[in-house]
Amino acid sequence: MGFNATIRYMQATRAIVYLHHLRHNIRLIRRRLQTGKKLCVAVKADAYGHGAVTVSRIAVQEGVDMLGVATASEALELREAGIAVPILLFSLPLPGETGLFFNRGVIPMIASMDNIDLLESDGRRFEKKCEVHLKIDTGMGRLGCKPEEALKLALAVSQSGHLRLGGVCTHFPGSDMKDDSFARVQTARFAGVVDAIRKAGIDPGIVHAANSGALIGLPESFFDMARVGILTYGYYPSGEQERILPVKPVMAFCSKVVFIKRVLKGTPISYGMTYRTSRETVIATIAAGYGDGYSRLLSNRGDVCIRGKRYPLAGRVCMDQIMADVGISSGVTLFDDVILFGPQEFGPNAEEIAGLMGTIPYEVTCLVGKRVPRIFVDNDDGTCQNDYNLLP
Repeated sequence: MGFNATIRYMQATRAIVYLHHLRHNIRLIRRRLQTGKKLCVAVKADAYGHGAVTVSRIAVQEGVDMLGVATASEALELREAGIAVPILLFSLPLPGETGLFFNRGVIPMIASMDNIDLLESDGRRFEKKCEVHLKIDTGMGRLGCKPEEALKLALAVSQSGHLRLGGVCTHFPGSDMKDDSFARVQTARFAGVVDAIRKAGIDPGIVHAANSGALIGLPESFFDMARVGILTYGYYPSGEQERILPVKPVMAFCSKVVFIKRVLKGTPISYGMTYRTSRETVIATIAAGYGDGYSRLLSNRGDVCIRGKRYPLAGRVCMDQIMADVGISSGVTLFDDVILFGPQEFGPNAEEIAGLMGTIPYEVTCLVGKRVPRIFVDNDDGTCQNDYNLLP
């Protein structure tokens, strides 16, 4: 065990997770929500690559009411780590995983009579009740019942012997767009369905719709709870929204220079020889590649930061290495730290990387692979590990 820990400690490529930034972001989100509103933090996909168990523990310390996951295995990981707050499964229940709902307090979403029948049948077997949240599709076109079906399903849950309606929810496909008119239509549509459920004498439980985009621009969608993902980790869901919350990126994806070589003008670099040096220069090889989650789409396009200065990638991203053209007089030396992306003001950050890749920051942080150790730093409680604190 000690040997493995030492190997991970020595690894050149690592993801430094600044937990004080996470705390800062959660506190900003809390202040943005109106008093009395609940907060669910999405920790699916290993907390967007940041480490689900540690992120969840910090979120609980910060008073988050609920955690959101995408799979039963993600929920089980949190429960086995001793995390006791309610866990909401954003996906629909599957046969074979219902024990989590009746025995471990995980809350599934439902959207059909098939979901209800599955859970009711297993409820009779377990001789227990479980809480469910009814998902209504008001325009996402993904999971959820049609609005006109919601009352019937809510009634079926209320008449069930083994289910309890703990919440009603919907999801926005465009709350982060400059033109958020469709999200406003959805909000009104959803509110109408919730009113119909209440008028039928059924308690809808926690009513929730707002995601990161809606938290910024649609306060009428806050209802009882917001489900926030990417803002928690320090990025906005799109570039179209006004930056009204000064969130801080939580992850720094870093590596080290492992080889330095002076080369002549015209020297080809990396697979396919797509890069040839335009002058005599120095090439720094860095111990990170697409096997770590640094996308091959960044070949000949991305920048890395060494000693506070930006340098362009030279050639194609390899599985385990990338090369940077650092010039003759950069002063870059062997084993220098390299910032691939992070919160450092001299950049780049995951949003910039996403722009180069033609994607979104969510994917950039999620790509950081399992072989990359997460190093957790928390200046907020005095446990900063200075060896890994690359913040200026």
